[in-house]
Amino acid sequence: MTVFGQSSLYQTGTAKSLDENFELYQKELFGASKYGFEKLKSLEADTEPKIMADLYHALSAMKVEDPASSDLVYYFIRKYPDHPTTNYAAHMLGNFFFERRNYREAIQAFQKVNLNRIDFEQGSEINFKIAYAYLQLKDQSNALRYFNAVKSQPNQYKADAHYYAGFIYMEQGNYSQAIMDFQEADKSSFYANKVPYMLAGAYYKQAMYTELINYAEPVLANRRNLDRREEIHLYLAEAYFEKRDFAKAASNYDAFVNARRGELSRAQIYKAGIAQFEIQNYQRATDYFKVAAVESDEIGQVSSYYLGHAYLKLNNPQFAINSFNAAYKGNANTAIKEDALVNYAKVNLERGSFQEAVNALDTYLSNYPNGRYAREAEGLLTDALINTSNYLRAIELIEKMPSKSERIRAAYQKITFYQGIVYYRDKRFDLAPTYFDKSINTPIDRDMVLEAMFWKGENFAAKGDLPQAIRAYETLQNQRPKNNHPFLIKSYYGLGYAYFNTEQYAKAETQFRNYVDRRQSIEDRGNYDEALVRLGDTYYVQKKFVEAQTTFQKAIAENNEFIDYALFRSGVVYNFQNRNNEAIGQLNQLINNYPSSLHLEDAIFQKAQINMEEMRYAEARDGLTRLINTRPNSPFVPFALEGRAVANFSQQNYDATIDDYKRILENHPNSSNAQSALVGLQESLSLQGRSAEFSQYASRYRSANPDNRSLQNLEFESAKSLYFSNSWDQSIRAFEDYLRNYPQAANRAEAVFFIAESHYRAGRIQNALDFFYQIDRERESPQRLRAVQRIASIELENRNFSKALPYLRESATNARNQIEKYESYSGLMQVHYEMTAFDSAIHYADRVIALGSVTGDAIPEAMLLKAKAYQKSNRVDDAEETLRDLINAYKTIHGAEGLFLLAESHHKRRSFVQSNDVIFDFSGPYSSYDYWYGRSFILLAENYIQLGEEFQARATLESIVERATHPEIKKMAQDKLSTLN
Repeated sequence: MTVFGQSSLYQTGTAKSLDENFELYQKELFGASKYGFEKLKSLEADTEPKIMADLYHALSAMKVEDPASSDLVYYFIRKYPDHPTTNYAAHMLGNFFFERRNYREAIQAFQKVNLNRIDFEQGSEINFKIAYAYLQLKDQSNALRYFNAVKSQPNQYKADAHYYAGFIYMEQGNYSQAIMDFQEADKSSFYANKVPYMLAGAYYKQAMYTELINYAEPVLANRRNLDRREEIHLYLAEAYFEKRDFAKAASNYDAFVNARRGELSRAQIYKAGIAQFEIQNYQRATDYFKVAAVESDEIGQVSSYYLGHAYLKLNNPQFAINSFNAAYKGNANTAIKEDALVNYAKVNLERGSFQEAVNALDTYLSNYPNGRYAREAEGLLTDALINTSNYLRAIELIEKMPSKSERIRAAYQKITFYQGIVYYRDKRFDLAPTYFDKSINTPIDRDMVLEAMFWKGENFAAKGDLPQAIRAYETLQNQRPKNNHPFLIKSYYGLGYAYFNTEQYAKAETQFRNYVDRRQSIEDRGNYDEALVRLGDTYYVQKKFVEAQTTFQKAIAENNEFIDYALFRSGVVYNFQNRNNEAIGQLNQLINNYPSSLHLEDAIFQKAQINMEEMRYAEARDGLTRLINTRPNSPFVPFALEGRAVANFSQQNYDATIDDYKRILENHPNSSNAQSALVGLQESLSLQGRSAEFSQYASRYRSANPDNRSLQNLEFESAKSLYFSNSWDQSIRAFEDYLRNYPQAANRAEAVFFIAESHYRAGRIQNALDFFYQIDRERESPQRLRAVQRIASIELENRNFSKALPYLRESATNARNQIEKYESYSGLMQVHYEMTAFDSAIHYADRVIALGSVTGDAIPEAMLLKAKAYQKSNRVDDAEETLRDLINAYKTIHGAEGLFLLAESHHKRRSFVQSNDVIFDFSGPYSSYDYWYGRSFILLAENYIQLGEEFQARATLESIVERATHPEIKKMAQDKLSTLN
């Protein structure tokens, strides 16, 4: 094709040149055509060849992107405004800029086109491109004007114009117009996969949920390769949520999330959680609520509230507690705040975390005295108060209440009683009566009044205030409870002992007899065995020997727990009845069958005495010899030596007699029978013609027992009086003066012991220890065993375990009662544990446990150390079993530590859920032990972290920081919390 076709001018040089250059242009050899057309610029002005040369020179320059090309085109348009090719030039320049995204220049060029001189399709193209350019320049108003022009009639850009116009209307919030445009664009196959998410969005913005659902469901079902399919699911989810179709809402929220191409807003996350909650898919609901609950706004508060309910449905109360607590802390929604606080209290109450429940319910009643749940909260508070272990806090709460319902007063009666028991158990005997009296003075439950009276008596008895104990027991009995009332029966036992220890034996007899008569006929015999032998003792001291013997024989026949004592006392009674053969028979049963009895020495000595009375001297001598040889530290030894001396004398074995008297004077010069030994020695030496030997022993006796006994005794008793009045320094000075005045006093060792004890009680432990060691070096001192016990105790406290060990062993060997056994076994248990002899520690822990509740803490302390020893020995299962037994049986500080150790053991084995279960199942009774209680809940937070439950960990730590009373626990929680922030 040529510029002019076949004409008469064809043969001319100008026409030929124009055609050749145009051919180059058509072949896209724009550099050559630009050069050629430039050479033709000298043609005659305003002629057609000149116009064509200028046009294609400009277009060729534009094609090679000559920087001056646009100026050439604009020059052509200005020079030839009416020429038919001017529109073409402007159109080509507009396309040039449009294709290079120079939209501002494109608009300017396109606007040079006279639309009246071109066809409709071309005009639609130019209008669309101008509109699109304005859209890219963020000029939505002009863009919309041109898009609307394109939309007016059918053309190839109509669908595009509807699509982009719909987009602009969406941006401007004109959703109804956007819907109409998107509906038109949706008819185009090109936009069939692009429009749906935008049209769905427009429907949602207009709250046209039914239309949205009716449109989007078939689109999702029938169209593949949809743009942003996940967003269509999200709009559907939102629509279904608004229409309360939670099942379909939930499935569409999940579809959006599972596509992993976007993130829900927190509001949408909350709604997704609600949808799952409503269809009872509680586990999935927690996945959403946990994310929505991280902020402290209303969404976070309400999400925490529903999260709590979801966890309750999943039987996960520990997570529910933290969630309700977080919801209560929020202030955005007051109704949710109130509901959350009540639910927090309820779950704690159900879980046995009574103190937490008490605090929450007290807060509720203080903040919402007329709240929707006020009546229910008061009832719950009553239950929580009764079950809490922090009784003082509970008492304080009740006492500050302006008015108290019958239920609250009943709770107060119980709690004050329980606090009295706590003080009694902790040996704080001065404090306990106040709380027993508070309970007694709130007589809602008569049985509890009697129980409080009984324990008030027990408290005074333990304190040693027997007159007050007697009054308490008598007050109980004066209430005239039923004959079989358990605390009436127990009062017989307590009052019997109180009378017995105040030497009111006839009254004691009545009480013990009442107790025995009632206990012997019921399955729970309580202290029947002990009461029976005490009844025998009351008969004995009143010289009612027949009744005494009958009672002791009854104990023997019933294989009484104290049968060894009954045998001993039966022998003594038979001796008083001059039935010595029967007496010896009873004592032989004790000696032969109960070699570990605490009464063995008494029995051996008593039997020897009876044999002496019966002039069976050889048998008496042999029995006393057995006592002397097997129990060298027994206080009976000097008297056994004297008895054996008498027996030998009676058999005319004078040398043996002399030896025993000498042993008394040499080894026991301060014994009360030393003077008798001196007399016996003088007589025996005289018979043997050895009187010359007597003087040295007489001199030794005088040195040990100087004159002025009355004044000496007065000074000694005066010093003792200062000791017993707790005047430690004055006591020490008095005993030191006594020893200076009477250096050879018979009770010198006892005086030194009192000095040591005074230093000990005054807190001068090292001074005390020096004196105790001084007594220890005097091997024959009657005070040595007491000193050995003190040395063992002090060295143990000083953590000098190797020094304490031999003294503890000696104390254990020579223990004469349950308390001494407990103290030595407990010490051996601790020493072996500290010296890493864990098997021995476990052995002695078992021996402490076998002794029973010698003290209130004896068994739990031993169980705790036993468990620790098992842990140190890597016997994890044994340790955990022991810890479970401990926390099930004892709600003491040992149980609190045991709970932490058991939970920690599971934690170390990475059994985090089991560790949490232990804490929540058993921690409630230990809330008053703030350190170990706090450690357990910090461990709970660590478990949550390991389980990926950061929300729960954070909520737990924040609660500890807010409520912990122990500063170390508060700091530990703060430090741990800072690692999560």
